[in-house]
Amino acid sequence: MKHWFSDGAFRTIIRNTAYLGSGNVASALLGLIALSCAGKGMSPEMFGVLIVIQSYTKAVSDFIKFQTWQFVVQFGTPALHSKNFQRFRDVVSFSFGLDIASGAVAILGGMLLLPLLSHSLGLDAKSFKLALLYCTLIPSMTSSTPTGILRALDRFDLIAIQQAIKPLLIAVGSIIAYFGNFGFTGFVITWYASNLFGGTLFWWFSARELRRRNIHGALKPGLLKTARRIEGAWDFVWTTNISHSIWAARNSCSTVLVGIILGPAAAGLFKIAMTFFDAAGAPAKLLEKSFYPEIMRLDPRTKRPWVLGLRSAILAGGIGIIVAVAVISVGKPLISLVFGYKYLQAYDLIQIMLSAIIVSMVGFPQESLLFMAGKQRVYLSAQILASVSYIVLLVVLSHAFGVKGSAFAYFGGQCLDVILSLIPTLWVYRHRSLLGFTAPVEINK
Repeated sequence: MKHWFSDGAFRTIIRNTAYLGSGNVASALLGLIALSCAGKGMSPEMFGVLIVIQSYTKAVSDFIKFQTWQFVVQFGTPALHSKNFQRFRDVVSFSFGLDIASGAVAILGGMLLLPLLSHSLGLDAKSFKLALLYCTLIPSMTSSTPTGILRALDRFDLIAIQQAIKPLLIAVGSIIAYFGNFGFTGFVITWYASNLFGGTLFWWFSARELRRRNIHGALKPGLLKTARRIEGAWDFVWTTNISHSIWAARNSCSTVLVGIILGPAAAGLFKIAMTFFDAAGAPAKLLEKSFYPEIMRLDPRTKRPWVLGLRSAILAGGIGIIVAVAVISVGKPLISLVFGYKYLQAYDLIQIMLSAIIVSMVGFPQESLLFMAGKQRVYLSAQILASVSYIVLLVVLSHAFGVKGSAFAYFGGQCLDVILSLIPTLWVYRHRSLLGFTAPVEINK
């Protein structure tokens, strides 16, 4: 391990992960406070309806949006390091244009689809109107250009600040709604306002940082004309968009599907279990956000990025074991304290879902390594197979075993995801000498 930390790239990954981790720890704690207030301030059925509304808007945004942050990192990071600022402006401009276009499509699709699903989601007339209001948040959820800009400019500290501020506002709003007895409407409005402000803050940080670096004119949206100046732009964004849409069907849509199959109360329990699972898996997500920009500066034909991926995977797996043991130890009393005894059934789901946490954390570098090697279509194929299998498992096991069946399906889906991505990753590594490399010479840290 001492030898690992002599690697400047590995140290940078750990440093940036620490920045993001500070924001995520605060986010997780504040998120628990918000969910606690909502769970105690409403009946399990109304809590489930609130979760379904939030999950529905997130699922629509995740399903439609392009992964523009990955595009900015993939094409913008090499441009920055070669000081080709016009290229970087084109990358950001194209990314911004995609965010606007996908946001418009997403909000329209979300509002048109909601009346068809309102009965299945358990929405009455009042909650349906509030759900329509929440749909206006979708454009801010689809925008990931600001995140890509800050990652490419190595400002992970600003990302950490935004990650802490938004859940802080949600937690404060939830406390006000709980003690003010504002009920379901109060929680929807405070969560809406907090998410809107948090999304706006990301754009402000990005614009300020671009001005500070004297990169002017980047935040002018462009599409067709700009894309022609960036070879491979459409291929990359469509491949990553489809891949992420499939991910959304497997993850963000899970709570909505559980709500449709088993009802809002079951969706609420599943959301609580997912919250603990996401918290346990946060270290891997943070490592990935730091890992991807760093390996884009390395030559994929050498062993170094692959060794860096292996070291990061081992580190994430070790953390996963510690976190899983901790969650199992404190999960039951924590649910009783935070949500109340009426939600204790969620602990049974947590025990099932945590079985996959170590597997998913060890496998986190695979997506970034395949993208670095230009094999995003291979990764997409693995995602399609894993996700279709998971959706089938979710529907079948939920019908057969209720909400516990949903948890088992999630466990199976996570394992399939890692295993099916591992096969092409190993193949690409063995044939790495055939890969191309267009990034600038690595900058020593």
